[in-house]
Amino acid sequence: MSLLIRAASENDLDAIVEIYRHSVEHGTATYELTVPDHAEMTRRFTALTSQNYPYLIAEEDGEILGYAYAGPFRPRPAYRWSVEDSIYLSPSAQGKGVGYKLLVDLIKASKDRGFRQMIAVIGGASAASIAVHAKAGFEHSGVMKATGYKHGRWLDTTIMQLALGEGQETDPDLNTYPGNLYKD
Repeated sequence: MSLLIRAASENDLDAIVEIYRHSVEHGTATYELTVPDHAEMTRRFTALTSQNYPYLIAEEDGEILGYAYAGPFRPRPAYRWSVEDSIYLSPSAQGKGVGYKLLVDLIKASKDRGFRQMIAVIGGASAASIAVHAKAGFEHSGVMKATGYKHGRWLDTTIMQLALGEGQETDPDLNTYPGNLYKD
């Protein structure tokens, strides 16, 4: 069977929690130090999906290999057309192109919702994550030195950016909101 990228549902949260647990405990993609419990991950999932942000799953033969979502880049209303992407993979899926496929579909889903910029905030300046984002067309925006301390070492954070749709070439419709975060 081939890899299926689909919208995540609450039924996927057990797998999402386990994938994220591994990343918190062993990786640097997140600077979170304590693994959130199932209830907290459910709260986060609901907060994003209820606001029209895309949340995707990569599945193969019934096994969830990873997930990706876009969320608000910053909380101020002027940022509402920009999203930050997050991608997490099970250890068995790393290095097999799953992250790239998730990212490509996440870009499309974000563009289809009217977002104009996608920002990658890459913890630990991960070479693999930087390469995946570059392959998808992201450009380097900068490196913030020693912004996180995890696993006994200082970590740099790489920022990359991709214009979505018309990007900055046209003004957005100020009466619309790609996500629902800023609606009354």
